Amino acid sequence: MKIVLLDALTFGATDLTAFEALGQVEIYQTTSAEQTLERITDADVIVTNKVVIRDFHMPKCKNLKLICVAATGMNNVDLEAAKKYNIEVKNVAGYSTDSVIQHTFSMLFFLLGHSRYYDVYVKDGTYAKSQIFTDVSKPFFEIKGKKWGIIGLGSIGRGVAKVAKTFGAEILYYSTSGVSREEEYARVELDVLLQTCDIISIHAPLNEKTKNLLDYEQLLMCKEGATLLNLGRGGIINEDAIAKIVDEKNIYFALDVLTQEPMQETSPLLSVKRKENLYITPHIAWASVEARERLIALTIENIKSLS
Repeated sequence: MKIVLLDALTFGATDLTAFEALGQVEIYQTTSAEQTLERITDADVIVTNKVVIRDFHMPKCKNLKLICVAATGMNNVDLEAAKKYNIEVKNVAGYSTDSVIQHTFSMLFFLLGHSRYYDVYVKDGTYAKSQIFTDVSKPFFEIKGKKWGIIGLGSIGRGVAKVAKTFGAEILYYSTSGVSREEEYARVELDVLLQTCDIISIHAPLNEKTKNLLDYEQLLMCKEGATLLNLGRGGIINEDAIAKIVDEKNIYFALDVLTQEPMQETSPLLSVKRKENLYITPHIAWASVEARERLIALTIENIKSLS
């Protein structure tokens, strides 16, 4: 069995040697669209994270039996074509839930506690010149007693809600699917959530219901001093709107996902004046060491199930 890994660089230093017990393995750190077909033509199994497998690839891959998506979302594979050519497609669900929950709070605390400001305050020597032992020039607040709104109450959203509740937050949520479920938290409409919540976190997929869900008009509804965290998908919040409003209103934004990744050099987010109100990480919430190890282990199990 020939197994081709198309973008192993996304797994970092994660041990990939277990694939070798399953067959002949070819590992590529990155694969461009132009290189894809040549690399997969003789493969029995493809492992891809973000490399797109299109309909025209499949009839030319005569041995291809399984496409393993090393992620939860399968939008990088033409599923209809795979079905037509009798090629299985398997993803990995739930491997990164704890990692994303943890990064949600990491991003919140960075903004809530003004970590950038206080780190510079100490390291640039300002604190050494202080006449008192403390500095409260950047006030910060506790989570306890605040309203936390969650957009997308799936497994990650519920996990965030559980932790936020232990801090003493009141949890509200907006259902992006519109499906009614019995939940322990109060379900509200989007405008109510935006107008009343001190902290808002997004854990929803990108689809026709969530694309540009939060545009300039919606962001204007947010409370002064609110913190908005997007750990769902880029495109749920209009990035032009973020770049505009962050310089107009006292709102804090933390983004782990962007509309285009890697970020474009022309992104309006790179030109905001109030940089202290904007915190961006390069799509790393999913990628704790443990999550990547789980991802590879479960991908290997998917391949084993083929035989």
